[in-house]
Parts: sequence; structure tokens; C-alpha cells
Amino acid sequence: MPETNEGEFLKFANVRKTYDQKTLVVKDFNLHIKQGEFVTLLGPSGSGKTTVLMMLAGFENVTSGAITVNGLPITKTAPHKRNIGMVFQNYALFPHMTVAENLSYPLKVRSMLGAQIKDRVAHYLKLIELEQFGSRYPGQLSGGQRQRVALARALIFEPTLVLMDEPLGALDKKLREQMQLEITRLHKQLGFTVIYVTHDQVEALTMSSRIAVFNEGVVQQYATPDELYERPANAFVANFIGENNLIPARSPAIENNTVTAALEGGSVIRASNGNCDTADSECIVSIRPEKLIIQTNGLKLDNQVDARFLARHYVGDFIRYYFALPNGSHIAVKTLNDKNAPDFTEGQSTVLGWAAKDCFAFKSNTKSIPGEQA
Repeated sequence: MPETNEGEFLKFANVRKTYDQKTLVVKDFNLHIKQGEFVTLLGPSGSGKTTVLMMLAGFENVTSGAITVNGLPITKTAPHKRNIGMVFQNYALFPHMTVAENLSYPLKVRSMLGAQIKDRVAHYLKLIELEQFGSRYPGQLSGGQRQRVALARALIFEPTLVLMDEPLGALDKKLREQMQLEITRLHKQLGFTVIYVTHDQVEALTMSSRIAVFNEGVVQQYATPDELYERPANAFVANFIGENNLIPARSPAIENNTVTAALEGGSVIRASNGNCDTADSECIVSIRPEKLIIQTNGLKLDNQVDARFLARHYVGDFIRYYFALPNGSHIAVKTLNDKNAPDFTEGQSTVLGWAAKDCFAFKSNTKSIPGEQA
């Protein structure tokens, strides 16, 4: 878990949550967040990420453990006294109030003076580039505009933290991407601290300072986006973040952090050691589709396996190829869509290759792999 207490702003210490006193929805959750960070809680549905957010907001009680902000405990503090802004998927704007009135509301309940409210609302309307929309009602705005107003309302009283629970889930792809840029722009400009919940891995990778990957109430890895993608901690993270190929292998041997393992059919694979140990009889080898090379020119690499072509999917800027290995595994390869993209007929044989540094060997634990059954 987090590496250091330096610059610690928000801390979860051994936080647990159960609703029935039997099953833990969140298990011994520990996380340190620095002021000004954009931290995303990422995971499949039911993994515990929204429960953590609700405990931080005060909408759910903590079963055990502590949450502190600037060293002060907040688990017994009423939600309205935690100075936290929230942005939801459904906007939660007052439909009978204008945009300006919606923005004024959190300032009025904090007894700010009228002239200050007017200036602050004008400032935030300019920040979200809706200066001419203050007199409109939420029903007269587009989805993207409503979400920008919801974001401004969460920020306008200058909260200690801003919590966002799937805020872009109701938007189409184009609007979603525009709002990702809008949120990151405001975050950089204003420097507020964000705790963001999503199950969208691309959204998490593009927006976050650090990401906590959840599975079954446990953080599997807490790291920067590039570290999660390039150096996953286990098979779950490797398969959940981005596209990935997971190839079962056996008899792993470890030397100088390099694992040598055998595939059914006789091929031997060399990989960086993810979390294997010498007691393992089986492992999972993880390799990203873009790291694979379709061997049509005899190029020598650390790993070379025979493969049979299955299908080709044209995606526009890249092409995805599917192959079958002798052990029955299916493997995907991504290549740029250019004049050098190879062409195959169904069933054609070829050789796939990749470098040992570009793949990882992990413990073979199907319970930790999305979509797999134990």
C-alpha cells in the first residue's frame, strides 16, 4: 500500500465495512492521499469502491478503522460538517432553480454575503464557460452543460475534498471525453483534491494522479496509471487494466527475477517475475496485445511460439488479430493500420514473438482474474 506518509492529507487506516455483520464489503482498507491529488477508485461493480466513497462522505458508517483529514478523525463528524463537495451521475441539480441559483445555494446555506455570492457565481460561470447561461434552468441545458454546473456547484464553496461518483456515466462517448478534459482542466487550474469512482479503466488512466484498483473489497494495487499498466501487481490488475493476454504455463523456475515456464506443446516462455515463487507449480503469463510481434521476417526474440490464425478485426487506426496457440489458448495481437499490416487466411500458421521484459508471470489464481471462475 502507500509508500510514505510525506505530504499525507487524507488517510484511511484499516477501514472495514459490513452491512450484515458477516460479510465484509470493504476489508482492511488503507490508503494515503496527498493534497491536490486526483485519485481514482477503480474496480468492477460490487468491488467496494462506492462504499468507500460513501463512508468518506459520511453517508455510510464505518464498521471499524479510521478516516482522517489533515490528521483529524472525521468518522464521527456529520456529513454536512465535513466540507466535502460531491458530484453524482444524475447531476442532482434543483430543477426549479436557475443555474445561478443552483450555484448560489451552497453559499447561502453557509451564510455568505449577497455581494460575495454574486461575485463567486459569476467567477464559476466563467470557469465552466457558461457565463450566458446563469438565468436558464437545468432542463434547458444539455447533459454536458448540466454536468459542468454540477461540478461548479461542488467546487464553489471551496471544499476540502471533492468526491465524484461515476459522474460521467450518463453521457455519450463524445460528451464523456469532453467532460474528462473539463474536469482535469479545472483540477489543474484550481488544485482541489479529488476522489473519483469509476469502473471505466480508460477514464481512470487518462485523468488520475494515482489509481486504487479494487476487487472484492480489497485494493489490489495503488499506483500511477503508467505503473499500473506497465507493471501490474497481479493477474487481476493485469487483466482489468487495458487489454491483455493471459497464457497458462507450468513448472515456473525463477532466476534473477526472470521466470522460465513451459507451455503445453513444448514451448518455453521467459517473463519478468510478477508475483511467482518457487513453490508454484503453475503460473499465468501476461502479455499486452501491442507488445506482440507477428513473425513474418524471422526476427529473433526472447519468446517465440507457433500460432494459428483465427480472425482479423479492422478497428480503424489499428487492426486486432486473433490466434490460437498449441495449448488451446487464444491470443490477440494489435498492430497499426498501415501498409505493413499482414494478411492471413483462416487456419494459416505463423510465429508470434515478444521480449521477456514485456511480459509478466503471475501466480495462477483464477479467483483474482476478472471473468474467470474458480
